[in-house]
Amino acid sequence: MFELIKSGGWMMLPILVCSVVALAISAERFWTLRRSNIIPEGLLTRVWDLRKQNQLTAENIKLLKEGSPMGRIIVAGLGNARFGREMMKESIEDVARHVVHDMERFLSTLGTIAAITPLLGLLGTVFGMIEVFSAIVVHGSGDTAVLAGGISQALITTAAGLMVGIPSLFFHRYLTRRIDELSVTMEGEAMILLDGFQKENRS
Repeated sequence: MFELIKSGGWMMLPILVCSVVALAISAERFWTLRRSNIIPEGLLTRVWDLRKQNQLTAENIKLLKEGSPMGRIIVAGLGNARFGREMMKESIEDVARHVVHDMERFLSTLGTIAAITPLLGLLGTVFGMIEVFSAIVVHGSGDTAVLAGGISQALITTAAGLMVGIPSLFFHRYLTRRIDELSVTMEGEAMILLDGFQKENRS
């Protein structure tokens, strides 16, 4: 394996670095963007129970806020409940934007890697072909060993760039879609909270 990487030339180094970074980002985001981590099961029910029992103390609110991104959004709404539905909605939307921004952390880097690694592979291909034509000028077309080395470098860097770029693109799209789905779910949960408070204020 090392010999294969070595034969790809120095352009393999940035491609390898990109592969490590892409793998680290994908693993970290998969772990962070678990549904149970973003929207814990029964969170809204627990909040209503605490409210009915008059247990929404500063300590419990702090635990809700620090427990999950959805908790942060709910706490934002609770903090402005006395100002009416519109104020609750604005505060929820404001915090939700920050939550989504945090969920999208590192995804731009992953997308950049998906875009540039095939180009790095292509650049390695160009360097390999330059080496081939330089060898032809110096040694003529009869030295097949020298020609094969340049062609091998070109093919290896191209393959390496695609092998990093394609999975990176897939995981970037997949994680972006997961964030969209979680955002829609959080919005729905927040609307339930708003409607619940509105009904409570009317009664």
